[in-house]
Amino acid sequence: MKKLLAPISWLYAIALHIRHKLYDWGLLRSQSFSVPTICVGNLSLGGTGKTPHTEYLIRLLKDVANVAVLSRGYGRKSTGFVLAGEDTAYENIGDEPLQYHMKFNDITVAVDEDRCDGVQRLMRLEKSPDVILLDDAYQHRKIKPGLNILLTEYYNIYKKDLLVPAGGLRDIKSAAKRADIIIVTKSPRVLLPYDKRDVVNLLDAKPYQKIFFTYIDFQQLTPINQVAKDTPPHNIKSIYLFCGIANPYPLEDYLKRKYNTLITNYFGDHHCFSDSDIDMILSGYDSVIGKNKIIVTTEKDLMRLTSSSYINRFDNVPLFTIPIEVRFNDEKEEETFKNLILNYVRKDS
Repeated sequence: MKKLLAPISWLYAIALHIRHKLYDWGLLRSQSFSVPTICVGNLSLGGTGKTPHTEYLIRLLKDVANVAVLSRGYGRKSTGFVLAGEDTAYENIGDEPLQYHMKFNDITVAVDEDRCDGVQRLMRLEKSPDVILLDDAYQHRKIKPGLNILLTEYYNIYKKDLLVPAGGLRDIKSAAKRADIIIVTKSPRVLLPYDKRDVVNLLDAKPYQKIFFTYIDFQQLTPINQVAKDTPPHNIKSIYLFCGIANPYPLEDYLKRKYNTLITNYFGDHHCFSDSDIDMILSGYDSVIGKNKIIVTTEKDLMRLTSSSYINRFDNVPLFTIPIEVRFNDEKEEETFKNLILNYVRKDS
């Protein structure tokens, strides 16, 4: 199948090469801004962990700077620039921006498909940001970030992948040269030195690029409703997991190792749940044998549910979510990463 699709990928690669060259030669204009801007993105279609890495940056910066996050707002029904507020719902800004807004009430969250317009509008706010995090903006050459962070998954390094439709890359591999920092995400918690060396050699980073390794740290199950709050965590034996994210398999692997029974129901990334979906989820949960069972979903999926009328249909079943955070495999490397980010923000503020 890859061989059959390869010609289409080659044509797409030619178009992308031309586009990048037009920007590199200045025939198409990239705009930079006086406010520090940090882009978090990837070359693949998704699943590299942009959201938890953006949240890591928010935690790192929010106590020392006025932080704003600017996203496209994938899946929203609105258009143009939208600033998150008290009554903001998924339909207005999308699930990931809503998650940032709900988890961090001391930052500014906005969406705009035109990133340059979004930055300009944020800078005109009465409380203008000291730093803007550009969520998933690596391919948007119209804006030139001050710092580019490229994410690539440990078990699917972009160097080994192919351009769509033959593979999972949405941009050419040479685009990685624009990255200042490359983070290898979803690494094993215990990363052996020779495994790390092999990845570093494969990436073949430029002299100006720094490489870091992170892994996913799953947090404790968080109860969403009263039934879940009344469920003793130590009694849980079986889990019915449903989610619509790009790569659910690390979560699946974690839950398999921790609980006796795991039943999964996967939807497409950013899936907007329907009434029939909820019927299927509740029916699937009912079919799980045993009493000590719960329903689990991700934080991102929960954002789409809380903005809908369907959330009330879970009132009589124990619904949990499982937050995730990223950790660096090496504490010294984490300090180096923190200093790189903090020094850039302080220098350019």
